Amino acid sequence: MNPYIPSVAPILEVRDETPDTKTFRIGAELPFKPGQFVELSVFGYGEAPISISGGDDEAIELTIRAVGNVTKKIHRMKEGDYVGIRGPFGNGWPIEKAVDKNILIIAGGIGLAPLKPVVEYVCKHRERFKDATLLYGARRPSLMLFKYKFEEWRKYMDILLTVDEAEPGWEGHVGVVTTLCDKIRHVADTITYMCGPPIMMKYTSMVLIELGFPPSEMYLSLERNMKCGIGICGHCGVGGVYVCRDGPVFSLNKALRFIEKPHEVQGVLD
Repeated sequence: MNPYIPSVAPILEVRDETPDTKTFRIGAELPFKPGQFVELSVFGYGEAPISISGGDDEAIELTIRAVGNVTKKIHRMKEGDYVGIRGPFGNGWPIEKAVDKNILIIAGGIGLAPLKPVVEYVCKHRERFKDATLLYGARRPSLMLFKYKFEEWRKYMDILLTVDEAEPGWEGHVGVVTTLCDKIRHVADTITYMCGPPIMMKYTSMVLIELGFPPSEMYLSLERNMKCGIGICGHCGVGGVYVCRDGPVFSLNKALRFIEKPHEVQGVLD
């Protein structure tokens, strides 16, 4: 498949997730690894890199928040409309490294979308892992993704939820994701996967390091600033590394190594 030319694929289903986020089931037979992304083309508007949030042998799922021209246009599209797909691209989450270990998944806001395939993999292959925990935070309860999945996921892992701002009926935890870190049961022999707003990943990483989590066992999805998907345009280049081609998943150790000034973490963790 030519990586420059998108394949035309139909929208099979559109599902509302939050007031500004929808999941689109796209009729593309596209084997992918959890953590990879595709370039989604909306003809006449452009394309955007979108993480794959699920799929099967017949289709992929893309969970998309309306934030720009391309994503706002696709939010106006419906079943039967067509889009273009390039990919999948990038390195995924190193799930094999977590086999026979504890697995900690930390997500903020839309960051749960690229981590959803990991959660579903753990649920499907629960015997391969020790303790499994998901920490998930959103600005408000109404902005949480995949709420209809939580009950099922809780059969296989601990789920700790928090919101920045409570809404009527919310009786759960209120605070940023880092305020859940003291509830983590296992530090030793744990692999951590994290995705969310850059500022959330930055401070959560700092808290985890203070708790004793080694940076080499922490993996972050650094999707900010990606554009072409194949390292040609240079838009996501940082310190000689291209986030789209060499990532978007990096160990924290590597993420800090390829940035010349780790305290600035320009374009990646700031």
